[in-house]
Amino acid sequence: MTEFAEAIAAGVSSEVLAAMPLPKTFRAAFVQQDEVDMFAGMASQDKDPRKSLHVEQVEFPEMAPDEVVVAVMASSINYNTVWSSIFEPIPTFEMLKRLGRSGRYWAKRHELPYHIVGSDGAGVIVRVGSAVRNWRVGDKVVIHCNYVDDQDPTGHDDSMLSYDQKIWGFESNFGGLADFTLVKANQLMPKPAHLSWEESAVNALCNSTSYRMLVSRNGASMKQGQTVLVWGATGGIGGYAVQYVLNGGGIPIGVVSSPDKVELLNELGCEAVIDRRAGDYKFWKDAHNQDESEWRRFGNDIRKQVGEDPDIVFEHPGRQTMGASVYVAKRGGIIMTCAATTGYMIEYDNRHLWMKLKSIKSSHFANYREAWDANKLIAKGKVQPVLSAVYPLESVGEATYVVHKNLHEGKVGILCQADAEGQGIDDPEFRDKVGEDRITLFRRHSEKLMAKRAEANQ
Repeated sequence: MTEFAEAIAAGVSSEVLAAMPLPKTFRAAFVQQDEVDMFAGMASQDKDPRKSLHVEQVEFPEMAPDEVVVAVMASSINYNTVWSSIFEPIPTFEMLKRLGRSGRYWAKRHELPYHIVGSDGAGVIVRVGSAVRNWRVGDKVVIHCNYVDDQDPTGHDDSMLSYDQKIWGFESNFGGLADFTLVKANQLMPKPAHLSWEESAVNALCNSTSYRMLVSRNGASMKQGQTVLVWGATGGIGGYAVQYVLNGGGIPIGVVSSPDKVELLNELGCEAVIDRRAGDYKFWKDAHNQDESEWRRFGNDIRKQVGEDPDIVFEHPGRQTMGASVYVAKRGGIIMTCAATTGYMIEYDNRHLWMKLKSIKSSHFANYREAWDANKLIAKGKVQPVLSAVYPLESVGEATYVVHKNLHEGKVGILCQADAEGQGIDDPEFRDKVGEDRITLFRRHSEKLMAKRAEANQ
């Protein structure tokens, strides 16, 4: 453990933490600018994050007046970490250059020959800038990834519409996969007291994204009784989406890729589940042509499960599924899209959109209020973390590889300054009230699945 980790574990006062000198360097996971061509000519699926992600000491950057330094106890892998590690769709250094050359006084720090990645984090504030008002050294926090200038007027109706909006740790430097990070004060939220560091660290990006897509007026504004088709329903954002549908009185239809994931969703409370591999849907005849008969077959299978077409389609795979998503949505329904993990050049039959009065609505992360409200639901035990596996920071390449190859469920956590799992739980009584089985559902299921695979390989 570092000196800061030991002090945090010992519960020292904020005065002691503030008096401890920051190190000149710290451990961080990063990609290097001089390696952006290392995968040239390779297909995306063949690119290996274990070769591009490095964990080494980096210099401590200067803190801006509206920032805090957080000792990161745990972080997590998001799909943008995969993109950063395989330098797609463009190397993130292009975004760091634009930020560095924006003319803002503190922006130049980000334009470095290495990019510290990671868009989630949980830890303890150890320094506060002179302009920070609502947070103090010693506060236990989680970090959301909306990196925005609060003096930009274009963001004050919805900060996600700000011309300056970026995703921390992806479009900015000094991300959360490190022992320390610098973040703006308006990225901070209270850490849920009943969760461990790693359980707290995996929620902010995916949970907030799902909240905006389904609950917020900036998304689908889901109503009680509505049916919601959730692609990748045991994945990072899908696992939270199913919970929001259930909590809001909706009817989730989860789409997954194995019987084990069907079992997980059933235990989560989702009764209607489609195993797409068992269904063997072939939405594309070849690389250029889709098959409407397969859309119809998929739609029929949905109606067999819930008796009607979906009011809302929670869409994020992109190219492979968008045609089917537009087709199966109910007349007047909405397709909420936030990503394109299978490709962003999408195709669909526009006749099924305009003639049936359907809508495609885009969503990107969440504003501070949405992220705060989503985090409050985690803190109140109404939404559970979808943590399925935990790796040490030294193994960040392997963890990112697992996400890249879709070998996981839910979220993959990373221990940074925390040297073991289960640390940081401050309210065990409330944890007992929420229920250990509910909190650890995804982790328990993942461990059971790994044991089953190991037994099959013997």
